[in-house]
Amino acid sequence: MLFLAHLHCLHEMDQCLRFLLLLLVGTHVLCQQEEVCSKSVINSCSDCIRSGPYCVWCKQLNFTKAGEQEAARCDTQAQLIERGCKKEEIISPKNNLTFVKKDALSVSFNQQEPVQMSPQKISLRLRPGLSTTFSVSFKRVQGYPVDLYYLMDLSYSMKDDLKNVKELGKDLFAALKKITEHAQIGFGAFVDKTVLPYTNTNKEKLQKPCDENDQQCQAAFGYRHVLSMTPREDEFKRKVTEQFISGNLDSPEGSLDAMMQAAVCGDKIGWRNSSTRLIVLTTDAGFHMAGDGKLAGILEPNDEHCYVKDNLYTKSSELDYPSVGQLAMQLEKNNIQPIFAVTKNVEDVYKQLSKMIPKSEVGVLSHDSTNVVTLIDTAYKRLSSKVTVTHDNLPDNVRVFYTPRCTSPGTAGDSEGVCDNVPVGQEISFDVTVTADSCMKDKSFTIRPLGIKDTLTVTISTNCECQCEEPNNNSHPHCKGKGRVNCGICSCNEGFVGQFCECSIGNKDESSMRASCQRQNGTDCEGRGDCVCGRCQCHITESGSSYHGDFCECDDEHCEKFQNKLCGGNGKCNCGRCECFPGYEGSACQCKVSEEGCRTLNNTVCFGRGSCKCNRCECKEGYQRPRCQTCLGCPDPCQIKLNCIECLGFDLGPLKKNCSVACSKSIFSEMVDQFTISSKQCQQKDSEGCWIKFKLDQLIGEDNYKAEILNHRDCPEPPSVTAIIAGSIASVALIGILLLMLIKLFIYMKDLKEFRKFENEKKKSKWAEADNPLFQNATTTVTNPTFTGE
Repeated sequence: MLFLAHLHCLHEMDQCLRFLLLLLVGTHVLCQQEEVCSKSVINSCSDCIRSGPYCVWCKQLNFTKAGEQEAARCDTQAQLIERGCKKEEIISPKNNLTFVKKDALSVSFNQQEPVQMSPQKISLRLRPGLSTTFSVSFKRVQGYPVDLYYLMDLSYSMKDDLKNVKELGKDLFAALKKITEHAQIGFGAFVDKTVLPYTNTNKEKLQKPCDENDQQCQAAFGYRHVLSMTPREDEFKRKVTEQFISGNLDSPEGSLDAMMQAAVCGDKIGWRNSSTRLIVLTTDAGFHMAGDGKLAGILEPNDEHCYVKDNLYTKSSELDYPSVGQLAMQLEKNNIQPIFAVTKNVEDVYKQLSKMIPKSEVGVLSHDSTNVVTLIDTAYKRLSSKVTVTHDNLPDNVRVFYTPRCTSPGTAGDSEGVCDNVPVGQEISFDVTVTADSCMKDKSFTIRPLGIKDTLTVTISTNCECQCEEPNNNSHPHCKGKGRVNCGICSCNEGFVGQFCECSIGNKDESSMRASCQRQNGTDCEGRGDCVCGRCQCHITESGSSYHGDFCECDDEHCEKFQNKLCGGNGKCNCGRCECFPGYEGSACQCKVSEEGCRTLNNTVCFGRGSCKCNRCECKEGYQRPRCQTCLGCPDPCQIKLNCIECLGFDLGPLKKNCSVACSKSIFSEMVDQFTISSKQCQQKDSEGCWIKFKLDQLIGEDNYKAEILNHRDCPEPPSVTAIIAGSIASVALIGILLLMLIKLFIYMKDLKEFRKFENEKKKSKWAEADNPLFQNATTTVTNPTFTGE
């Protein structure tokens, strides 16, 4: 029993192992990349190699059948072997990697140029589209030199900080000595451009921009280089002690101007060739950038050149501030890593700047910069422990992908590879995958870790040509003794053409013979055959049939299908069109010949206004399915048939003289007293202005009508001429009388107004009762003095 139980357990274990093995094999098959050769126009082995990474060429003689195109030699290796090509006859260029220079990584720094990345030079010969992968190793050397350039903002707000910096020399050197014995330090200062509106340009304020009570204040300046790189602590302390505070007007400072000059003026700063280069920027304000110079009328862009003379930036007032992109490029180019030691109020600003500058760090200063040494030490450790590998000058159509191999790898990507928390002396590596997508020759690019001088130069060439070792025999038997064999196909001698050089062109040139094999697109035999002696010899299709036609333009495989059958199984495909068997019709022979679906109630086919195809009416333009009875887009027959109705019914109108010729064939008319047709009634004016009423019924066909015309026309009575003339005269007379009365009324109203005015003036006047001394009576009285009255 125990023995049987043991056998049963072994049997179950065996089944489980088989299941796991099958699962692993299936997973492996699914994960394998399918090799596909997407061919286009293939005329030679080189065309095949350029078509795709998995396209290979069979150079075996007589591999292609008679009439078969030479492009059949191009396919995947598995397909060619299956079709009978021997493996040794297959041409498939492979990728080739050569290490031109691969020095071993250095262990420690010993006053010589250390090797921190290996290899240093690689030569790649790639096949287009086929990737190759190599490994790049990196190890940071113990005791690698450090150059630290302390770049300080000397605007007035940094007054307290300057006092502490003057005492930092000992602590700074002590911190650097813990990192390496080969440390150097330099010092530079900046404020801002000495032009309005950044700085007060008053002569006294330029000389002393600080408060009046502050006696130790130096003149305003843009950027000043104070101390070149030195390993001497006393020299650093002496130079920094000589510095005094300065000042300007606005809050942002010329930080980017100063950093740009410190980066490009390497000989003046004293950067060493083999060192970790650091710029420590201390400030409590933001920064001006490209474009801000327009405020001061400075329009010339920063040209990224060094203009430090007598330790001063001489073109501060002539060139605009650099852009962030310009600065980032120069820092990367010169392997300089910036540390931004800034106050809390501008921390976010410099963190955003740090994101745009690779290999940079931001630390927060205390209010008087007492923590700057600790800040530098922490930032350096973060920078040195993070290794970032990237590339420069990548040629077009070349792709690079980085996969880090370390304990704290970053995400694999096509722009850079990152390893974090890498201690000094630990070796790490990156798998670099390079792919060339097109043919090229001797193109180069560099791979390097950011902030480190070491580089790897990669030179790329491509395998786009077939190297076929063929005998130099210009009379090869395979080519009928009229040419030589090149990668399995014949290269004919002058005067001969054809697949096997069997055709002599005689007095004709090859171009004229080829022209007789070309249609409009200029391709020989539509790319489906070979031009042999001026005539197309068509190739065989994939299914075994042949192309045909004068230019091999026809095949019998690409006709319309119905129910997944060529020509519905009811016809024959000929040059892309279906030729239907008797009893079938349609573009894919999908319909039986029948008119049942097209018959109308009066036993016509589509009312004569269409044809019956596939048992459905195909109506003429404007007529509607299913029977082509109505026409929505046609003109109104009431209007277009009016002239015929007028001449047929009343012998009037423009068609009166040839009415029978113009109208009798299209209209059968009848004069009636009452309509019997149920169609719409037409009411139109004839040439004499009378109203004609009629109805039209469209018969079989397009222009065929039955018309019923009412016998009576409605003609309006003519107007009375006498009444019109009398009415006109009376109207004119009446209007004239009314106008005269109106004018008389206006005159009367005006006179009445003047008279009333006169009366009012008369009442207001006062007449004097005394005699006028100037008045003389008209009569004279004479008295006789002798007359006594008796």
